[in-house]
Amino acid sequence: MKDAYLGLDTGSISTKGVVIDADGTIVARSYLWTEGNPTEAAQRVVRELEQALDHTVYQVRAVGTTGSARRLVGAMLGAVVVKNEITAHAVGTTRLHPDVRTILEIGGQDSKIICVDGGIAVDYAMNTLCAAGTGSFLSSQAHRLGLEVEQFGEIALSSEHPANIAARCTVFAESDLVHKIQMGYAREDIVAGLCKAVAANYLNNVGKGKRIVAPVVFQGGVSKNAGVVRAFEDALGIPVLVDADGHLMGAYGAALLAADSPVIPKRPFSFDVGSFEFKTREVECAKCANHCEVICVYQDGTIIDSWGNRCEKGAVKVSSR
Repeated sequence: MKDAYLGLDTGSISTKGVVIDADGTIVARSYLWTEGNPTEAAQRVVRELEQALDHTVYQVRAVGTTGSARRLVGAMLGAVVVKNEITAHAVGTTRLHPDVRTILEIGGQDSKIICVDGGIAVDYAMNTLCAAGTGSFLSSQAHRLGLEVEQFGEIALSSEHPANIAARCTVFAESDLVHKIQMGYAREDIVAGLCKAVAANYLNNVGKGKRIVAPVVFQGGVSKNAGVVRAFEDALGIPVLVDADGHLMGAYGAALLAADSPVIPKRPFSFDVGSFEFKTREVECAKCANHCEVICVYQDGTIIDSWGNRCEKGAVKVSSR
């Protein structure tokens, strides 16, 4: 059997998973909507990976997790590595593009920029609470126009005169969009204007003060939108590279980190995690003045992990399974 490693990236909008072999090649992949339930989404992704993987050839030896629910999903899967998205994306991208200098990433509700020098992430920034320049913004505007967001790229590229749409926040953008529709702007010009606004919003907020140097790699679900890719290239004046698996880069980086980790898993990984019931519970510790909010994770009623305590008094004994 060949060694394989699983990486999972659980975000607020989508959950991504990959299985890689010892050479770092992706041998199974999955991309599903989180739908407000990260534990269930993680289980569904694991089931899809199980179906896609050739079990006569590969055996998963270790797991790595990233994303907003990385700690929770890491507890579920017995992960040997739990890392933030900046680290995971940087590790995954530099593996595929050793010379990369700038990583642009736009997801469903957040976005980030990572500046790389010599294969090491030296600076980064993430968006604020406003989601005007993210995938959810484009999805809501597509709905308003009666389109599927997947159509945006092709439609945007057909425009010769993109409309100027203010995208500094969703309220202004929607107001401006309605105004352009009422003025009779062509649909392709409005769509191209939205793509252009997303790129401008990103560069003026997330990328503000950052030195964007080529080679530039664009990742996240929005990178699949050819209209936004074109808008970035026009704004930056340099080529922007998009990988076929760019939307899976966080999960890919998590898998690579798991492969390189010296930590030995407490138990062999099993795909039957999808058959267990996982629940979380918040407990306020009253054993000192901190009153920490301790998060406890249960698998079929048995506590398997906890975090949030700031001293040993709040430590919770968990099952070693």
